[in-house]
Amino acid sequence: MDPSQVVIRPVVSEKSYVLATANKYVFRVHADAHKTQIRQAVEALFEVSVISVHTISVKSKPKRRGQIRGRTRTWKKAIVQIAEGDSIPIFQGLESLEG
Repeated sequence: MDPSQVVIRPVVSEKSYVLATANKYVFRVHADAHKTQIRQAVEALFEVSVISVHTISVKSKPKRRGQIRGRTRTWKKAIVQIAEGDSIPIFQGLESLEG
């Protein structure tokens, strides 16, 4: 699998910004990707060294729009810890928010 297919997009939330201050970055990843593929994809795409990878399967939630009921999609989330001194440029605006 190509690295750009493994890492779909970063997850932007309050919790992900708090984790980014501790060199942990949150990504939405392909559902069939395993930890080794995620590690290799992040290292190839962002040129950083990865220390650890934690994966979470996010379950679907029930949603309604009027009388029509449905569910959101199930997706996979990865929390990637990178080495001290490395950074990922997607989350560069964090330093201004801390002060």
